[in-house]
Amino acid sequence: MQKKIVRIIFLVLLLLLTSIVPMVVDAGHIRLSRPFTIFQDNSKSIALDNYDMIIIAPLSYNSSLEPFIEHKTNLGIITKFVSLDDIYSGSYFEVQGRDNQEKIKYFIKDAIENWHITYVLFVGSIKQIPVRYCYNNDNYSKNLELKFISELYYADIYDDVGDFCSWDSDGDEIYGEWDGEIAEDRPINLTPDVCLGRLACVDESEVEIVVNKIINYEKQPADPSWFKRMVVVGGDTYEEFEGYEGEINNQRAVDAMEDFIPIKLWASNGELTKNGWNIIREVNKGCGFWYLSGHGSTGAWVTYTFIPEKTPLGRLYSYNLLFLSNQHKLPVCLVGGCHNSEFSVASFNFIKTWSPQKWLKECWSWQLVSKPNGGSIATLGATGLAWYGVEFGGGGTDWLNVQFFKEYADDTVILGQIWKNALSRYVDTFPIDWETPSGGVHSIDAKTVQEWTLLGDPSLTIGGGTSNPISTNI
Repeated sequence: MQKKIVRIIFLVLLLLLTSIVPMVVDAGHIRLSRPFTIFQDNSKSIALDNYDMIIIAPLSYNSSLEPFIEHKTNLGIITKFVSLDDIYSGSYFEVQGRDNQEKIKYFIKDAIENWHITYVLFVGSIKQIPVRYCYNNDNYSKNLELKFISELYYADIYDDVGDFCSWDSDGDEIYGEWDGEIAEDRPINLTPDVCLGRLACVDESEVEIVVNKIINYEKQPADPSWFKRMVVVGGDTYEEFEGYEGEINNQRAVDAMEDFIPIKLWASNGELTKNGWNIIREVNKGCGFWYLSGHGSTGAWVTYTFIPEKTPLGRLYSYNLLFLSNQHKLPVCLVGGCHNSEFSVASFNFIKTWSPQKWLKECWSWQLVSKPNGGSIATLGATGLAWYGVEFGGGGTDWLNVQFFKEYADDTVILGQIWKNALSRYVDTFPIDWETPSGGVHSIDAKTVQEWTLLGDPSLTIGGGTSNPISTNI
């Protein structure tokens, strides 16, 4: 009799539970209509809900990111905060990987396969979220660069047959190694499987600054009176090559953006002064895009004219950027130059001749994004020594920059999706032969995609407003 009563009580409780939390069965997956957790024998919990974006950050940034997560959720981008402690302790998935970088990459793989994510956003500096250094030696004898930061490592999850892409095929824990007659780590897929960006914030105040910039940018569509302006800056990058390479690349981008008004600050038309104050003035008027093609370092950008003699033009040092006051009229900035996006400045791991201002705590590109009351909404550039196609017979960094504009003109308006598409098209256009020497065309083409970094929100809708980014085909 007692057993019968217990069974009846159990059935009643089961009916109540199923009425409170109804389940939907769909294409072989069980999905609950609201958050629910299954506890498995190994005491690991796996949430059955899907997410569009995960934010990976130190736990201390959680509260500062709450307004951002609420904002993204209101836009239909279901976003989940994941602390580094969650990853390293296995709170969601079984921990795999030889070091913290590989543990994070395996976590992203699990998040793709279990949560079906599209976007990954790192929030934190190099000291807070570890970077992966890539050892693809371009053999540039003037300033040898044996390693550089590659954020693509975290986005290139699968190899050509769908297995985990370690970037370390020889197992020596030197990643992306290409330092001999053939690549030691080969082949690497180099195609992003997620849209990935980083907000390289050094503290909570920077998190709050950048979060507020993104929320204000996306709250409503940008006013065309400023957004349709496109500031392009270039000159004669190399004396030894024919033509004004920076201006040629600028024009290619302008040709793709037919609906935009180009503001051409060039060496050839006399609109580019020795110091970059006129560039600051034009950006302060507001523009949707800002594209510079020339030379760079972690603390400066510059180009040249060689008539009648070598003269630097358009020099933009970090102190110039202090005078940006474009408020909410924020451009997406693409910078063609060496090391502009090397956000590991605090570690002083750079060549002295490229970065004399060792007092800088942040790189040029991130200073634009993190600047209050102006700057950029996102910046894309190289973390290491960047190459032009004319230098080595391949594509080069400015091929990616121009492709960015072509992708946007082809109605792709989500920032991270453009980054992902441009990298994928580069690898398709310039296939990598891993059986060739380091420093050759193929290793530099590989480096070009490995170092091209998005400092910004990968789910950002360019131009603000809503465009249902989660419906974008990946």
